[in-house]
Amino acid sequence: MFTARALAQEPGAGAAQTVRPEIGKPIQTAIELIKSKKGKEALAKVREAQAVGDRTPYENYLVERVLGQAAAAAGDASTAARAFDNVVASPGTPAGERLQFLAAAASQYYVVKNYAKTAELATRYFKDGGTEKSMRTIYVQALYLGNDFAGAAKELTKDLEADEQSGKAPAEEQLQLLANSCTHIKDAACYGKAMEMLVAHYPKREYWLSVIYGIATRPGFSERLALDLARIKIETGTMRSADEFLDAAQLALQDGFPMEAVRIIDKGYASGVLGTGPEAARHRRLKDMAAKNLAEDKKALARGDESQSAAGKDGRALFNEGFNYVLLGKPEQGLAMMEKGIRDAKAFRRLEHAKLQLGYAYHLAGQNQKAIQVLRTVQGTDGAAALARLWAIRLSRAA
Repeated sequence: MFTARALAQEPGAGAAQTVRPEIGKPIQTAIELIKSKKGKEALAKVREAQAVGDRTPYENYLVERVLGQAAAAAGDASTAARAFDNVVASPGTPAGERLQFLAAAASQYYVVKNYAKTAELATRYFKDGGTEKSMRTIYVQALYLGNDFAGAAKELTKDLEADEQSGKAPAEEQLQLLANSCTHIKDAACYGKAMEMLVAHYPKREYWLSVIYGIATRPGFSERLALDLARIKIETGTMRSADEFLDAAQLALQDGFPMEAVRIIDKGYASGVLGTGPEAARHRRLKDMAAKNLAEDKKALARGDESQSAAGKDGRALFNEGFNYVLLGKPEQGLAMMEKGIRDAKAFRRLEHAKLQLGYAYHLAGQNQKAIQVLRTVQGTDGAAALARLWAIRLSRAA
């Protein structure tokens, strides 16, 4: 922010112009008082000069300039804002100084919460060639605090794109402000992008909770992605309740993946969410069921090798069986089967969902770079692509 201290200096090129003693003397005294951090006393001296009539344009500029400096030093932001605004408008102001006084006026209007005026002057500042980063911050905050959320989102997006192009990490506060702006204008896509950037650069649990919730509640999110949603929750430590663990485990069993069900239940027990409370017996029953199904699954897989498993099966069945091999610790066999199965595109009603599952399988196999490559190919609007982006973000940090 531009302060009185930053501006407390002798006037520039225009100082060669004539100033009457009755104005020049109190102004000079005021400048010295400002330098000594005596703002109120300086303000009183400027008032003496202000009382002189028939001032020339340059005398007006000088009085308003030092009035703004003194008022800012005295903590009178309202007076300072008007004075600096008058300096900008004065024909006596040297052209080379207008930018700094535009900034000073905008800063003081911001202090008194006149956000509309702040935004107006900041807009002029940048239009006239200003580049001060602190002014950019004031401008965006003024738009937001003045309830121009669409304008704030637009300007924040510009700043974040510029940071991205220059390879600079965006500030957490900027991303938070963008997310809040998007919420106010009810722009789900904008909000989702802001939250994805937050978890990419600042992977806090509360941000993961928010971005995952945003995807799950977005219009058009498919219920068939419930297990995929649970997978990213478990990965990011955002699975919160016993019912969430139980539902995910049951979905894994229904899909024919008892090994995954066992893993989910074990994580629930390890976290202390399962195995306690009045529902502990229910938790135990599901745990036993998953263990029994897993034992049977292992026996079934042991009865045939990969070639026999593949015989007579379409791409979807082969894909699912390959995923089971990955879950059971045989990633080389399993991934080969999944890759072979997914090439039978006609066997998949929802090929993008299969790509999401394949990316997850590569992650389970410890091949995160390959997983990221696959996940970045997922498209569509049913939620699979959004979950794939989250996985790519998560795995990129781990790679």
